[in-house]
Amino acid sequence: QVQLVESGGGMVQAGGSLRLSCAASGRRVSIDTMGWYRQVPGRQRELVASIAEYTTTNYADSVKGRFTISRLENTVYLQMNSLKPEDTAVYYCNAAFSYGPIENPQSQTSWGQGTQVTVSS
Repeated sequence: QVQLVESGGGMVQAGGSLRLSCAASGRRVSIDTMGWYRQVPGRQRELVASIAEYTTTNYADSVKGRFTISRLENTVYLQMNSLKPEDTAVYYCNAAFSYGPIENPQSQTSWGQGTQVTVSS
């Protein structure tokens, strides 16, 4: 019920920057928490950063001080600075949302299609 469209991936040299965007759309839903995950082949998808209630942020230790997550309406951004080769992965947008009657809301999550980020040394 929520569609996520990501953009902004690409290739950059170590030390460079990229900005990812994820636009969410859906009818009659309340999007609660949005976040970014990443995955490399052979490894589990891991949380990079999340933002709840528009202001409460959470970051993986590996990206603290380098990445910044923000949200404007139903678009979430991930500003990635001082990129390292180990940041290379497919980055996925995630949204947790609720819908239905106020007295009995339902909750679900949606995933974007993923965008490749490649950092060369």
